[in-house]
Amino acid sequence: MSLRGIVPPDPETGVSQERFAVIFTPRQSRKRFPAGCVEVFASREEALAAADPGNKRHATRVVGPSKSSEGQYIYYLLDWL
Repeated sequence: MSLRGIVPPDPETGVSQERFAVIFTPRQSRKRFPAGCVEVFASREEALAAADPGNKRHATRVVGPSKSSEGQYIYYLLDWL
């Protein structure tokens, strides 16, 4: 996993980690998303089953949550599934 441009996960707390998720977004060109747009799932299969691209819900692999400099919790995109 490349951490360029990503706040690295804290190894002592385990709060930020790789997760499978569905992100609600109108465009897939962004690399970070507010926590309110991200629904985390236990597995890749669950995320894929919950995805609905026609309704802008895309399955992903993300790392987070991390707290941004603006004080928001965000997830960083690793890849689209």
